[in-house]
Amino acid sequence: MAASTASVESITGLLDNCLTNLGFEVYPLKIGWYNCVLPPALHLSYPNDSLAVVVLSTPDMFEKAFLPFLEQRGCRGLSDPIDQCVRHCVTSAVSQCFPGQKVDVSFDYELLPSRKPKFLAQTAAHVSGAAFYYQQSDVTDQPWAKKKMFGVCVHPRFGGWFAIRALLVFGDETVGSGLVQPVPPDSVSSREDRIQLLEDYNLRWQDWSYRNIVRPVQTYSQKQRDYFSTPPAQRSALLRSWGFLPNEDDQADPTSESR
Repeated sequence: MAASTASVESITGLLDNCLTNLGFEVYPLKIGWYNCVLPPALHLSYPNDSLAVVVLSTPDMFEKAFLPFLEQRGCRGLSDPIDQCVRHCVTSAVSQCFPGQKVDVSFDYELLPSRKPKFLAQTAAHVSGAAFYYQQSDVTDQPWAKKKMFGVCVHPRFGGWFAIRALLVFGDETVGSGLVQPVPPDSVSSREDRIQLLEDYNLRWQDWSYRNIVRPVQTYSQKQRDYFSTPPAQRSALLRSWGFLPNEDDQADPTSESR
């Protein structure tokens, strides 16, 4: 089914209505925008004109979605509680907004059998215009010799205080030329600031200084910082101390990264 710009806005509007109050943001993109910046081995197997939507979590998600999710539903098994919450929120929104419609949902923590991620979250955020993905190649006259520096996305409003959570692909919706690819806001434009960002992210990520490379309109609450600063294997004990888990042996996934 061909989707006009108006129908793309309708789709994102429905998702906004379901997810914004829970602390999420949604941004549309074409699969072709994503595939054209990646080698063929990393392409998503959809036509280039297929509609996709990337879902971000903002600082509000912790209090508006995660803590209520734990209070109402709790977490089950060994998988990461944040991942369980995001899956519940996103899949519920898709079911409510698009009953009977084909929507393929991939989450940032999911891997293919090859151990590659199902999608490259930062690339998706960049091509959708949601956040600028600063990479080593974005720094001229690099000071790191041959050292590998991993890239990081910066949100124009939240800096680094956000996370990329999911990609929704509407397999039956193709988008024409009416949907124009946005340019992500370049909030870290100087060479010196880009060096600072990548060094903070790669060398000092534990202190979270990279998240403040731009002045954010909102950061994580103290409770949220306490949670993500706690080693994953100890987060169940923290949640238990907050009264969100029963007093029984229940361990979080120790492989989960702080987000």
